[in-house]
Amino acid sequence: MPLANEYQVMFEQLAAAGPAPSVRDLPVADGRELYRAARAVNPDLPIHKVSDATIPGPGGAIPIRIYQPQGDGPFGVLVYFHGGGWVIGDLDTADAVCREIATLAELIVVSVDYRLAPEHVYPAAVEDSYAALQWVYANLETLQGNGKIGVCGESAGGNLAAVIAQQSRDQGGPPIAFQCLLYPVTDAEMGRPSYSENGSGYLLETATMEWFWDTYCPDPEQRLQPDASPLRAKNLTQLPPALVVTAEFDPLRDEGNAYAHALQAAGNTATLMCCDGLVHDFFSTAAVFACSRTPFEETITALRENLNR
Repeated sequence: MPLANEYQVMFEQLAAAGPAPSVRDLPVADGRELYRAARAVNPDLPIHKVSDATIPGPGGAIPIRIYQPQGDGPFGVLVYFHGGGWVIGDLDTADAVCREIATLAELIVVSVDYRLAPEHVYPAAVEDSYAALQWVYANLETLQGNGKIGVCGESAGGNLAAVIAQQSRDQGGPPIAFQCLLYPVTDAEMGRPSYSENGSGYLLETATMEWFWDTYCPDPEQRLQPDASPLRAKNLTQLPPALVVTAEFDPLRDEGNAYAHALQAAGNTATLMCCDGLVHDFFSTAAVFACSRTPFEETITALRENLNR
């Protein structure tokens, strides 16, 4: 399919505005500010209650943000990991999506501000993510949880959600009822066709992914470990039911699709939703673009059905 009209118009407007710096060309602090501006908090999006807290982590306190829907519960609990290539992104850049998920799917959402590279390279983000899962499991009653825990993330956050689902299985950790992987990074190998087809001009670019990997996991050998590239795990059996959402015009499309297919081949319940006409990070426009809203609402339905019933 052609690129969705709303994105076509957006890209034309960006082109008319002239060249803009990429996050990879800026100092890391400036790149983070640029991403924060692109995914700003929208206080007009309804949410019953939001609270910030910190929890213990292997490298110090981990900031979290808890989103509570209307009602007395109990609710399913979703542990959410923001995107941004393990280098940029924070609680604020994930805020709009978390507000809508909590409200529409009627879930408690715990958003995790895991440690970022280059200050903290692999596996720091993985360690924090797993610690957050353990904390949620230990505090289900306080969180008004119904006993079902889901993990979810966008891009690098989808990578972390997939990784800790594998870790929890392998380590006898908290049971995960559902994993929702949104245009996830699943493999450090960047030679699949979607990288050449969509490697420039569609927000996320191949050069930026190279920079993310170089910054997050400087050792190329470590990138091949399943805690960095979950598609490379030798054992993909007995993993939680999954929804894998990918986008047609995304360099990560093929590795996300491959992970969904690998989960299915290993005997898991896994649904692949590859969204025609869309680009990476399209949940960021779900509140304003109709083309993004439909798959966003389908994801909300899957989260509700798997965690609240």
